[in-house]
Amino acid sequence: MSDCCTAPGLLPFEQALANMLTQVSPITETLTLPIEQALHYVLAQDIASPLNVPPHDNSAMDGYAFALDSLSQSKTLTLVGRSMAGVPFQGQCQPGECIRIMTGAKMPDGCDSVEMQENVTVEGERITFLQEKRLGSHVRHAGEDIKHGQQVMHSGDKLTAVSIGVLASLGIAEVVVYRKLKVALIATGDELKLPGQALRVGDIYESNSFVLAAMLAKLHVEVINFGIITDDFEAIKAAFVSADEQADAVISSGGVSVGDADYTKTVLDELGEIGFWKIAMKPGKPFAFGKLANSVFFGLPGNPVSALVTFHQLALVALTKMQNAQPLQRTQLTATCSNDLYKSPGRMDFQRAVFSVNDLGENVVDSTGAQGSGILSSLARANCFIILPSEQGRVAAGEKVTVQLFDHFL
Repeated sequence: MSDCCTAPGLLPFEQALANMLTQVSPITETLTLPIEQALHYVLAQDIASPLNVPPHDNSAMDGYAFALDSLSQSKTLTLVGRSMAGVPFQGQCQPGECIRIMTGAKMPDGCDSVEMQENVTVEGERITFLQEKRLGSHVRHAGEDIKHGQQVMHSGDKLTAVSIGVLASLGIAEVVVYRKLKVALIATGDELKLPGQALRVGDIYESNSFVLAAMLAKLHVEVINFGIITDDFEAIKAAFVSADEQADAVISSGGVSVGDADYTKTVLDELGEIGFWKIAMKPGKPFAFGKLANSVFFGLPGNPVSALVTFHQLALVALTKMQNAQPLQRTQLTATCSNDLYKSPGRMDFQRAVFSVNDLGENVVDSTGAQGSGILSSLARANCFIILPSEQGRVAAGEKVTVQLFDHFL
């Protein structure tokens, strides 16, 4: 794999993403799970409905079921029975007759319409209809929601709470899904300390693995967290060897900038085929991608915002493909920028911002301010990225910009 850092210029963002996606392969191992354990798993089968939903014509109201033709003879019909949810009327409703019916109850044979109880008068068994009705009023027809044989889910769909409910409504008790992807996290650096530990002069708290682990939890993968590894060649090598043996993907943060005098590059060069890239994106120019013996590797920048943005925009897309899931769909809108934005041509810029709709119903977006790659709090205040293409220069307040709304990972 070529080392893009030795090539003139920067690798365009779109090319970097396409390059990765051609080199990662979806997992193929599956398992069968009861639906109550399948939430957030990726389906490994298409699912067609084994029945109509609803399974029979039923009433959408509490009221009276009847044949519309009966009202052409008389507005008063004779009550001859009841149809309850789970206890349908047995027999045939004849012309001139009606059936008391509850919401969800099966339509009796001979009936084609329902009138709600508020629109009739009741005198013993004589039910008088007060309003003109249309054929099929307040009737939910068999298969109106889902028809027998209709494909309702596709391989690659992630099972949500609603889709679990749909499966249950179809009487499907278990599904075939892809196993969880296994992702290892590694942080290296003698200066890194865990929250709760005391800081010495020159130390900083390690935050990247916490952010990444939280986002990976939303991706529904198995996270193998190696914690912080000291700047020692043998320790780093042992961690990467162990991670490669256990995981489908290995993610590290820090140590991928050009000229870094650390052991990470040396270890990776020994263990696999890794490309260290300069990507034309901001934040997040330094990035590494490649293959170890058993896994793929993503090397993220050490700065917190750079690590998060490269993970979100690049690694997360590749991991989704590895899950065998449908490609990520992110919402992009056009909005009027409320601020002047500084930008030099040359890199695609992901600026942190707040999207809203003003009193006139117009899409507007406000920058969160300073865009330094170490200012993680700017992401906490944001709900979107302003995406400025590589050739874009400065943006003046009032100009239209492209906004990518934060998804559930952020």
